[in-house]
Amino acid sequence: MVVCSLACWRCRWLLPLLLGLAIIMGIIALAGRGWLESESEPYVQQASLWENCQRGEEDLNWNCKSLMDYGWGRAAAATYLVGFVILVICFALAVIAFSIEILRFNFVRGIGGLLFVVAAFQIIGLVIYPVKFTEEIQLTGDNMFSWAYGFGWASTVVVIGCAFFFCCLPNWEDEVLGNIKPTYYYSSPERAPYLN
Repeated sequence: MVVCSLACWRCRWLLPLLLGLAIIMGIIALAGRGWLESESEPYVQQASLWENCQRGEEDLNWNCKSLMDYGWGRAAAATYLVGFVILVICFALAVIAFSIEILRFNFVRGIGGLLFVVAAFQIIGLVIYPVKFTEEIQLTGDNMFSWAYGFGWASTVVVIGCAFFFCCLPNWEDEVLGNIKPTYYYSSPERAPYLN
């Protein structure tokens, strides 16, 4: 029998903890300057969700241009940011839900539904960014989508996993609340001669 892996009341804080981890990774993605970087020396390209910076091979100063001047830049930032805000709201709701002694399981399923909305918004932002960036901005040298962009995807993957757990947790309500008595299996020696 496959269990949701959270079938104990003591484990209830695991899901809010994972949502907190997703928030931390989302903050790194939003603040990080490593969405796109030069792959090797000379490092002449560096971009975040908000701006694109370039410099010459001998120049030490970065010339930065805001990506908010582009419609796709605003769309990518807005969708990822909206998903992040809803994620923070889901985290607060999860802490409230798991703090209540009598857990409201329909409330928990609603959090799971909201987390799927978060994942949809974040995926839209994470797909718009590289597609339109490479189409509309001239890249210099060999470039790669780097660590901050990876943190954005990691946050999204954790959110999707938590969404499934939040949605399936009400199916195991009695196990989580400890309302089921343990089942003992006993066979008498007459009925199971192969045990001798």
